[in-house]
Amino acid sequence: MSSSCIEEVSIRDNEWYRIANEMLTRAGITVNGPHPFDVQVKHPDFFKRVLQEGSLGLGESFMDGWWDCERLDIFFSKVIRAGLEKQLPHHLKDTLRIAAARLVNLQSKKRAWIVGKEHYDLGNDLFSRMLDEHMQYSCGYWKDATTLSEAQNAKLKMICDKLHMEPGMTLLDIGCGWGGLAEYAARNYGVAVHGVTISAEQQKMAQDRCAGLDVTILLQDYRDLDMQFDRIVSVGMFEHVGPKNYATYFEVANRNLKPDGIFLLHTIGSNKTDNNVDPWIDKYIFPNGCLPSIRQIADASESHFVMEDWHNFGADYDKTLMAWHERFLAGWPEIADNYSERFKRMFSYYLNACAGAFRARDIQLWQVVFSRGVENGLRVPR
Repeated sequence: MSSSCIEEVSIRDNEWYRIANEMLTRAGITVNGPHPFDVQVKHPDFFKRVLQEGSLGLGESFMDGWWDCERLDIFFSKVIRAGLEKQLPHHLKDTLRIAAARLVNLQSKKRAWIVGKEHYDLGNDLFSRMLDEHMQYSCGYWKDATTLSEAQNAKLKMICDKLHMEPGMTLLDIGCGWGGLAEYAARNYGVAVHGVTISAEQQKMAQDRCAGLDVTILLQDYRDLDMQFDRIVSVGMFEHVGPKNYATYFEVANRNLKPDGIFLLHTIGSNKTDNNVDPWIDKYIFPNGCLPSIRQIADASESHFVMEDWHNFGADYDKTLMAWHERFLAGWPEIADNYSERFKRMFSYYLNACAGAFRARDIQLWQVVFSRGVENGLRVPR
């Protein structure tokens, strides 16, 4: 159905259209308008579907080709700044999902492996084209960077410098991904690295990447760790821990860190304390994920650590995601035969929606440095 279907079927007289149009107008978005952030509607039931199903209906209708938008990142930034997502109704399934997050441990040892299989094992062909040479699937640091590669190298260096790493030290990398940080730290700082991941594809690539270095990569749940390390780092993994396991997570960090050690936590965070689960993201991208708040991190860590530094550079995630999207589209022709066109729309939607959320400052990126109380204080670089 063409983008002029609104006029063709006289849907402007439809109550669903009227409500949706009023909401979008408050965000400065026009239905079938001329701007790159305007929605181009292809299906007359689009408005009803979104108003009835909320976030899930919006994302799934895009995947189904019911609407398009040239600049999804701007669209989401405007929608979030206008608070429209808070006005959408919660579908019964969403309500049940939130209730389950409160009642059930969705990130138990048994369930923790789900996200590894459903997202991180999607295919190294996809991630190797989208990410930088270090395969960093987390926010880069763009303070002095102009390219994705420079931003990720700056992030890796900043992490190692914040940890005050020296040759001969041992480093535990909780959620080591494809081994980019492990390789960087071992090669440039002379440390012995022990990394754990719940993704078989990540483990395989990480082991190959770190061959010949003093690096061990295991397929292991963080809760089973019981060793002593000079330093601990965890990048982009805490989002998968879940509120019911925050206390356990910091107990594990405490158990595995030497008395004079330093621990750096790098995580996306929410402005508010809640069960921060977006139903579309939960279903299609990161099953069982949940964004922590400042309060939740503080409550779970205060019995074990001194908080030495809290660094927010969430605005840099916008640039990182847009760089990933650009590389994703550029590399798509080489991997198109391995995925569906619907997958391409889903992944583009995910990257742009997240970029818009960071641009609107709705979610943050934090690096938090913990110790047991360094004498004379800890100088933390930026």
